[in-house]
Amino acid sequence: MQSCEISSDSTDDPLSSGLRTHRQPRILVIGAGLAGLAATETLLENGFTDVTVLEASDRIGGRVQSFEHGEAALELGATWIHGATGNPVYHLAKDNRLLEDPECERNVGRISLYGKPGVSHYQTNSGKRIPKALVEEFRDLYDEVYELTQEFFQSGKPVCAESQNSVGVFTRDAVRKRIMLDPDDSESTKKLKLSMLQQCLKVESCESSSPSMDEVSLSEFGEWTEIPGAHYVIPQGFMKVVELLAQDIPSHTFSLGKPVRCVHWNYFAKQQEKMSDGSNSHHGNNHNDNDGGQTHDDQHHPILGRHPVRVECEDEEWIAADHVIVTASLGVLKKNHEAMFSPSLPEDKVSAIEKLGIGTTNKIFLEYAEPFWSPECNTIQFVWEDEAQLEQLVYPEEQWYKKICCFDVLYPPERYGHMLNGWICGEEALHMERCDDDTVAETCTELLRLFLGNPNIPKPRQVLRSSWGSDPYIRGSYSFTRVGSSGADFERLAMPLPYAKSTKAPPLQVLFAGEATHRKYYSTTHGALLSGQREATRLMEMYQDLHHVKTTQA
Repeated sequence: MQSCEISSDSTDDPLSSGLRTHRQPRILVIGAGLAGLAATETLLENGFTDVTVLEASDRIGGRVQSFEHGEAALELGATWIHGATGNPVYHLAKDNRLLEDPECERNVGRISLYGKPGVSHYQTNSGKRIPKALVEEFRDLYDEVYELTQEFFQSGKPVCAESQNSVGVFTRDAVRKRIMLDPDDSESTKKLKLSMLQQCLKVESCESSSPSMDEVSLSEFGEWTEIPGAHYVIPQGFMKVVELLAQDIPSHTFSLGKPVRCVHWNYFAKQQEKMSDGSNSHHGNNHNDNDGGQTHDDQHHPILGRHPVRVECEDEEWIAADHVIVTASLGVLKKNHEAMFSPSLPEDKVSAIEKLGIGTTNKIFLEYAEPFWSPECNTIQFVWEDEAQLEQLVYPEEQWYKKICCFDVLYPPERYGHMLNGWICGEEALHMERCDDDTVAETCTELLRLFLGNPNIPKPRQVLRSSWGSDPYIRGSYSFTRVGSSGADFERLAMPLPYAKSTKAPPLQVLFAGEATHRKYYSTTHGALLSGQREATRLMEMYQDLHHVKTTQA
């Protein structure tokens, strides 16, 4: 873990040398995911002592959730460490010996990362396997076009109107044209390739956590930055990273099962406005006496004055703070931002929240007593032949299963047993969440029987699945640049409040962290972790500056 130093002559107290005689700043962190944990750890290890984490759910980890399975773990949320060089999650895992041996580390394709090096079986809904040579021929074409989607951002290429600035529209049109212009292919082969195209776009939607690649911005698609190196899984579970981040945070710092209703910032400015209007607002439910009104400490603090922020919790408790770091997911902000902040968020921040995208990507784990797939198979891809010419892959609720793009074979079986991991995204993922386990097991069994042409495939003996879309404290998997948004929207979302540097209001009252606030690494665990460290560093630098101003004025 990288740590940030406040100054070379400071002690472990950020208010040392001049500010020590006054109180520590009170900092609240909303959310105990990777961003919130990283912010809290960084603050505590640099001398801030009055830090409290408010977590709405009954556990820490956020979108990291590992489920113990024998000697291994199944990941309902974050699964892979993407890249090594400069990746703080990788270095944290490596330093603590959580990774596999180097010879087991693999850099394989974009979704099927559990699997061993092997063969992807592309199966049609007529129960036939598409020949490997034809699959490879199509994949070469598809991957060539996929590379072109990166160039619009990276090379500043203009986006033509026909593409609608959409990765899905551009990719579908470009691949279709090349398929249809191939003089060597029969009509049946062209139709099969067009069907494989639709399946690949479903896979990409799962990876982007978008309902459809038609919603993903073409001009911004290359903004996301890939860290060099392989993709790594943590056999003991990604929760081990969460535990490492939390191990030096005292347990009393956490307040679990503590949903936040509203962050009241510029609190005393609002109170003065009410008083000037002849109204008076006193909250009798404050959790301690010095939070409800003005205290001796509040009156005489030379820099911060009184606590400028009040956090109103769902249990009616009000908590005062000098700074609040909000790590709520983009999905939660989309749903709740109007009620969650008072005064309302600035228009440009609201615009960023509305423009950026977040979808739901869910996993479906199926466990079997024995494998019914061949030993070399590492993934089963579902290709619906009747979808070759469709423009929009949107299904009625009762056909949610048609959005399941594939099932990965978890490897090695010595670790996972005989396990398949299915992928589904979009509204169909939300439909799946509303089904019971038996319905999901039955539906997946029928799908596998259909595509593999084997009516004897048994029902799984266990089903485990995620439900990120319906989780009220998450509301989605991770963010993406939706058509109409840009990388600048991630930065706007990250800007602390209040904005104006010239304002007399206390600075950095509300700070924002989380994967959707990192311009280059959005949608990743390392983006979340780095964003938390960034906001902690922002506070550390402010107190360093305050210390410098006070000593030069003395």
